Amino acid sequence: MPAKKYIAFPGRIVIVGFGSIGQGVLPLVLRHLDMAPQQITIVTAHEMGRPEAEAMGVDFILKPLTRDNYVAVLDPLLAKGDFLLNVSVNVSSIDLIELCHRKGALYLDTCIEPWPGLYTDPRVPAAQRTNYKLREEALALRKKYKSGPTAVLTHGANPGLVSHFVKEALLNVAQAVNLNVAKPKTRQEWAELAQSLEIKVIHIAERDTQVSLYPKVPDEFVNTWSIDGFVGEGCQPAELGWGSHERHFPEDGGRHESGSGAAIYLSRPGAATQVRSWTPLEGPYHGYLVTHSESISIADYYTVAANGKPAYRPTVHYAYHPCDAAVLSIHELAGKNWHMQKKTRLIMEDIASGIDELGVLLMGHKKGAYWYGSRLSIGEARRVVTYNNATSLQVTAACLAGIIWAIENPDASIIEPDEMNFERILEICRPYLGEMVGAFSDWTPLRDRGRLFHEDVDASDPWQFKNFRVS
Repeated sequence: MPAKKYIAFPGRIVIVGFGSIGQGVLPLVLRHLDMAPQQITIVTAHEMGRPEAEAMGVDFILKPLTRDNYVAVLDPLLAKGDFLLNVSVNVSSIDLIELCHRKGALYLDTCIEPWPGLYTDPRVPAAQRTNYKLREEALALRKKYKSGPTAVLTHGANPGLVSHFVKEALLNVAQAVNLNVAKPKTRQEWAELAQSLEIKVIHIAERDTQVSLYPKVPDEFVNTWSIDGFVGEGCQPAELGWGSHERHFPEDGGRHESGSGAAIYLSRPGAATQVRSWTPLEGPYHGYLVTHSESISIADYYTVAANGKPAYRPTVHYAYHPCDAAVLSIHELAGKNWHMQKKTRLIMEDIASGIDELGVLLMGHKKGAYWYGSRLSIGEARRVVTYNNATSLQVTAACLAGIIWAIENPDASIIEPDEMNFERILEICRPYLGEMVGAFSDWTPLRDRGRLFHEDVDASDPWQFKNFRVS
């Protein structure tokens, strides 16, 4: 078990939502922050986790938050210098950030959430159901609040931790190809490093092999983390950061009319779109192109502009292979035309074995492909902290690191993971990430393409976004 390292925090912490991530992060907060359990309050829409919270001496308020009541519920709980940790679904991140700004409280979330109904309402245009739109709305608050208490956007495992993996991976690739450069200090310098290395594509490449003792049954959705969260993002349009090297625009692709223009969307659910990717243990695999904020923020952060246009920008997207029970669940969900199953099951204590292999795959450089990330087993996750599995611990460790960073940098205003100190974040997270692995490969998305049937591919450039399919 990692040694306790206390960070003084005299204020209160309000945790909104207490599903798998809320329950998993609470023991980490109590381990690393010098504060009493009585300084923490949970506000949640469900009874799950009440016995665990009360056993640790933490106040538990069962009160679903809505547009109409969130101010009345949260306002008495927050004062200047307090912290709101938002690990909920269907509660507007933007409204909570504004409330925290008015109160002078710090804030962190793991994704930018809207109020209910946006993701699955077919009357809402696809472009308005994207994470691109949600991110642009959150970043627009910077114009309204040019200074103020720190509000960390999207700092879980991914989005969040993977942005710090990218920077570590870039330095590792630079060393491997003998590119003698100083460690970048600015956003421009990081983008120019990626450009000089000729990084064309970055996959968030994840394979979860955790297995429950009990198989999935019909009309049940099984997952290793928030089922509502996974289904919500899986039903959103597939999204990806759109690289400057791309020559073939997807037939069902759409561009955004405002904002950075760093990403595009496809007119199909992310959970119905598969892409080819690679991790060291799994090798080649098909993953879901599920929308995530890091696909947009990383592409945006590593853009080199010239004359108002991107002279360089990598293509960035998630390539997620969840646990096998979740794959079966998605298959069933799609067969029901995206109507949710009647039963859900979050697997935690019943996990018998498996790992979550989560990292970033940087491609296009002189050595081909480089994967860097965390290889965390269920056994190791259980050894180091309670109330977690391998998937949730990668998220909750990053939440903890973001909380500590915000406490240490309380006046950073609204900030994304790519803009934070990656070394400090990784220092805090590393004891909880299992084996940290870096591996080079000569794999490309065209490897073994057309082995059984001819395919029309652009063999001159294996890194273009033509390696996807509708499942």
